[in-house]
Amino acid sequence: MTASQPGESVPGGGTPEPDRPAPRWGFGAFLLVEAVLLASAAFVSALFGPVRGDQLPVRDVLIGTIAPTVIAAGVALLITKLRGNGPFADLRLSWNWDDVRVGLKFGVLGLVCTTVGAFVWTQVVGRENATSAIGALVEDKPMSVAAAVIMFGYVWLLGPICEEIIYRGLLWGAVERLHWGKEKWGRLAAFLLSTAVFAVSHLEPLRTTLLLVIAVPIGLARLFTGRLLGSIVAHQMNNFLPALAILLTSLGLLSI
Repeated sequence: MTASQPGESVPGGGTPEPDRPAPRWGFGAFLLVEAVLLASAAFVSALFGPVRGDQLPVRDVLIGTIAPTVIAAGVALLITKLRGNGPFADLRLSWNWDDVRVGLKFGVLGLVCTTVGAFVWTQVVGRENATSAIGALVEDKPMSVAAAVIMFGYVWLLGPICEEIIYRGLLWGAVERLHWGKEKWGRLAAFLLSTAVFAVSHLEPLRTTLLLVIAVPIGLARLFTGRLLGSIVAHQMNNFLPALAILLTSLGLLSI
């Protein structure tokens, strides 16, 4: 985020924030977090090797799927603590019911965009190419009930929090600070770049266009509120149906 200037208004309304020193982190911090994410995912994959048996065990879900994102988000929070004013100030992470309401509205918009976009994309590339990495994993190797419940909670609630901290928290703040005195254009640049990087960073080339469609309403929630909570709620709202589909598929109640 940009350090508050005297008399600066808060995007989306609210009370102006007190003056704080500018954080001492930028794009380097984001690149470090991305490197941690990729390195931890590669390490876990090499450590565990291919999954044996008919089901994904809880261990592989907890460590193999969830741990890399959680570790990367934790590093992002640590950077704001050591090199800035802490996550609440630097990432504009605070509780606000207005942000929750805005996030829910953009989350509903995101569900519509995702549903329509997924349908169109499936018709274009075919069902076998339109499935997400997690969806394909569930199809190839169903999870145990415990693992499915944990994955549901991660995809719906925890994953969005971690990803928003990284992309519309750390990356967004780094972009905003490149535009001193141009607050409006700084936020717009942060919206555009974080949306694009979010889509590309999933490392699913065939689904990048669809991920851009999914990311736009989430980024708009961040843009309109000026804070991170709105995009977190929008992301969680958008992820609910995919998370539910994974849970029901893993329990044998749905075929995707």
